[in-house]
Amino acid sequence: MESAIPPYLTVERTRSSRKSDTFQPPYPSFSARFDPSMQQVVMAYFGVQHASQDPPPVAEAALTRLAGTAGGAHRERARYVDEAGYHTTLEIRYWTNPAEFASWLADNDFWTTGPASPEAGFFLEAAQPTVHRFETLFSNDRVEGIAVAADKLSGEIQEHGYWGGARDRIPLSQTDTLAPFGAVSVHTSGDLVTVVPNGNLCLIRSGQEWSETDGDERRMYLEEVEPVLRAGMDFLRDDGLPIGCYANRYVRVLAEDGSQTDKSFGLSWWRGLEDLETWSESHPTHVAIFRVAMKYLSTMGPAARLRLYHEVTVAEQSQTRFEYLGCHARTGLLRTLR
Repeated sequence: MESAIPPYLTVERTRSSRKSDTFQPPYPSFSARFDPSMQQVVMAYFGVQHASQDPPPVAEAALTRLAGTAGGAHRERARYVDEAGYHTTLEIRYWTNPAEFASWLADNDFWTTGPASPEAGFFLEAAQPTVHRFETLFSNDRVEGIAVAADKLSGEIQEHGYWGGARDRIPLSQTDTLAPFGAVSVHTSGDLVTVVPNGNLCLIRSGQEWSETDGDERRMYLEEVEPVLRAGMDFLRDDGLPIGCYANRYVRVLAEDGSQTDKSFGLSWWRGLEDLETWSESHPTHVAIFRVAMKYLSTMGPAARLRLYHEVTVAEQSQTRFEYLGCHARTGLLRTLR
């Protein structure tokens, strides 16, 4: 069994691990392994929102234009309904070189340029963490998110299956508290609103795929697990701000033809990692998710075919970008300004 932190990112700890010396993980899990020459990545979320269920022409045109641009190591689309009832499409792109992202954006900087449209709002939210500032976790060998750009997966890792595992998998946590600092600020230029978050903002993408489940397992996931997960996601979406959750989206991943897949994920921006940890460890909505998940896994045992993963990032202030054009006031980090 190996550490989630690869040898080239391992340093002498000055901050204690949350894992005891005798802890044994209850099930196998793995982390993405990137080429050591890769120093920084880009996680970019291009969103378009509209009150109507079907995208208006301005949204369709923008999505078609975006689809026609090559760029990034991985791209995918997802859809959700937000806290104001707006239908939103996300295009998620990952780069393994920030300079390539900057060059691409300079050539394709149309997403959040004005003027604003009364029919649709557009936003770009991006984090550009160094490899010291994010971690990945998989229950299987099917990678998602930034890990699609990785060289391979690790062997079975030690740091999972206990509270605080995500922190212990982030290389910088070996020497840094990763505590948030500073305040959120806003800048407006014409129709464009730019939000500058606090330092050490936290992002989590936590997903599940049930495409290979069937019979009792599929029924148990869809009828017992998913409703509890959705309730937790809705709580964070609607009422998470007082506990440090700036924004939460519970999305369905789309196939190339625009149909829904059997994949979903929660995408949350948090004031800091500690706020996310506190919700995970003690809030009733997550305690309920944890209990039903443990019941599911204990019932299915090694035969479980549900696939789980997540990636957690703690970004420097200078490593983020939040732009909103014609969006309602509860969109993303605009919610923090009320």
